[in-house]
Amino acid sequence: MQPRLSQFLIPSWLRAWWPALLWAAVIFTMSSDTFSAQHSAYFFEPIVRWFKPDVTRHQFEIIHHYIRKTAHFTEYFVFCMLLYRGIRGARAGWRWTWGLTALFIAFTYSALDEIHQAFVASRQASPYDSLLDSVGAFFAFTVLYFLFHFNKRPGTPSAVPESPSNS
Repeated sequence: MQPRLSQFLIPSWLRAWWPALLWAAVIFTMSSDTFSAQHSAYFFEPIVRWFKPDVTRHQFEIIHHYIRKTAHFTEYFVFCMLLYRGIRGARAGWRWTWGLTALFIAFTYSALDEIHQAFVASRQASPYDSLLDSVGAFFAFTVLYFLFHFNKRPGTPSAVPESPSNS
């Protein structure tokens, strides 16, 4: 499809937001019974045992716990990155308002995700998981900030300072 034709078929807001919306659906799905600790153990145990066949049950439970907590961090790291992409749209560079908005949306979705888990029989809501999600989003926010401020090519203009006319 020619680039100019795709502009008319797919609205620009959808081109910017579809990855974040899809990732939000992935997060929601991962909060279901299918991805509970009991079910994910069946998936990860053969993989862990392939790498270390003599792992004890207790060792596996510790490894499984860290895999699940790393997933919390990672899914919200990616989510915040995608949110920033959606908020920024076709514009270039870094703006604090874009980054803080992405962070706020990620924090809010994390809290709502834990509330959703409270209504799933095999899951439990945990403020610590929400905090871990938020830390992942904050790390993404920090990485974005450093990418845009310290990875500039010589001769490129710096980020446009915020003013009412630039927002």
